[in-house]
Amino acid sequence: MITRSQLLLTAATLSLALGGSAATNLFNFTRLAQGQETQEVTIRFQAKVGNRPFSCAENYPNLGAQNTTASATDFRFYISGVNLIDNNGVAVPLTLQQDNRWQHQNVALLDFEDKSAGCTNGTVETRDRIVGTVPKGTYKGIQFTLGIPFNLNHEDVTLANSPLNLSALWWNWRGGYKFVRIDLKTPGMIPTARPNHGNQGHQNSGSSPGFPIHLGSTGCQSEGNNQRPVNCTSPNTVNLSFTDFDPQRQVIVADLKPLIAETNITVNQPETPPGCMSSPNDPDCSSIMPNFGLTFGAKPNPEQKFFRLENANP
Repeated sequence: MITRSQLLLTAATLSLALGGSAATNLFNFTRLAQGQETQEVTIRFQAKVGNRPFSCAENYPNLGAQNTTASATDFRFYISGVNLIDNNGVAVPLTLQQDNRWQHQNVALLDFEDKSAGCTNGTVETRDRIVGTVPKGTYKGIQFTLGIPFNLNHEDVTLANSPLNLSALWWNWRGGYKFVRIDLKTPGMIPTARPNHGNQGHQNSGSSPGFPIHLGSTGCQSEGNNQRPVNCTSPNTVNLSFTDFDPQRQVIVADLKPLIAETNITVNQPETPPGCMSSPNDPDCSSIMPNFGLTFGAKPNPEQKFFRLENANP
């Protein structure tokens, strides 16, 4: 007969063997060894532009510092490391359902474009939720990371498991993935010359009629674009926490409007990549990065403005 101690030892051994998400694996195997009951939890998200739901076919007025009318041709982002906060204030990992499409290990893709209208770089399928399990109990809050862990961020997109196999959300091995991709189409945008943006894999020379926002890691050190880096000086992942969250009655809203409220999306600074590509030296990112909750220049520890909670529709 196998004892509980033997099960726990086996859990630890398997966790070390699997690597990568060892802590999560150990937590899951320990839960199994203890025979702990679990409950399924669905975390719902919604993409908005102000108080209006995001749509590929819609034009949105009064955006940015110049109150510009624009449309969005992409709206996707990766979430990882989801924890629910129990009544004792303890962060409990949400074990994601491994569905071979939207969720892999502890990473999930939220996708609000449907390849209609101007969203030609996207997919027909959409995804507005994260599904997983936690030990049976009562929970009062949520923590998650906007972005992808370092060990998964610098993979070969052609060999990666879904949802990490989308080339439209990938720069290169060195830069990794685009944690957020929101592409704005702004009629009448002033074209400017832009150099190649080699670190992130862009080859932009000439003009562009849009203002893309691609959040990802920068300053990643490697000998070439097609090699994994040792580290990145600006990982640009964002840890978020909501202390009063009920997944049954609330939805997490990602709102484009406050993200770009102080940014002039009708122009691009000369000799810089298009829009904001997360570069610490790009003036076009000077308000967007702090609104994500990331330090930029002389703006340390900013308060994020991208996510908020709302009551879900009945």
